[in-house]
Amino acid sequence: MTRYLILPAILLASPALAHHPLGGEAPQTIFHGLISGLSHPVIGLDHLAFIVLAGLVAAFAGRSFAAPLAFIAATLVGTAVHLAGVVLPVAELVIAASVVVLGALLVFGRQVAGPVALAGFALAGVFHGWGYGEAVIGSTPMPIFAYLLGFGMIQFAIIAGVAIIAGKLLQDSQGQMQARLAAATCMGVGLVFAFETIEHMVIG
Repeated sequence: MTRYLILPAILLASPALAHHPLGGEAPQTIFHGLISGLSHPVIGLDHLAFIVLAGLVAAFAGRSFAAPLAFIAATLVGTAVHLAGVVLPVAELVIAASVVVLGALLVFGRQVAGPVALAGFALAGVFHGWGYGEAVIGSTPMPIFAYLLGFGMIQFAIIAGVAIIAGKLLQDSQGQMQARLAAATCMGVGLVFAFETIEHMVIG
């Protein structure tokens, strides 16, 4: 039974809700840029939830990584957009909503494939990447490059790992239920962030 709880545990094991691995300071060396990039998608639970969901999508699609790769590529674009000074409206709300929507699709057994899914993953990636960009405002080009490399690598590693684990779970009906439980856990994370974001918007 324990093996069926691995995917939810990946989320719940995240050490913090913070989005800034270096305590809010922009990385100024290649090493710090790489460490920050490797850490950011893991310590931001909203980002981590979506990445885990992307791994589940790959598993449900027979380990097809087209949509997850579109997401990862778009996160690089999103970070560049942020560094260019472009402000995306209600970005945090869109990020949370992307987690809720993707989680709900998987919970209810909807197919997440095709051009529409690719476009959705790309759009979500731009907003998630824009959120990542905040951590390197004020950095020089080389730490930024290391940061992009780091978060690109860790996102793919998590997605691939989840896809492998979930692929094994999907071989029987009980495992399929546990995979959907993981999706529901991710969706719950998205709902929490969505409610918090809306509350902050209303309170001001």
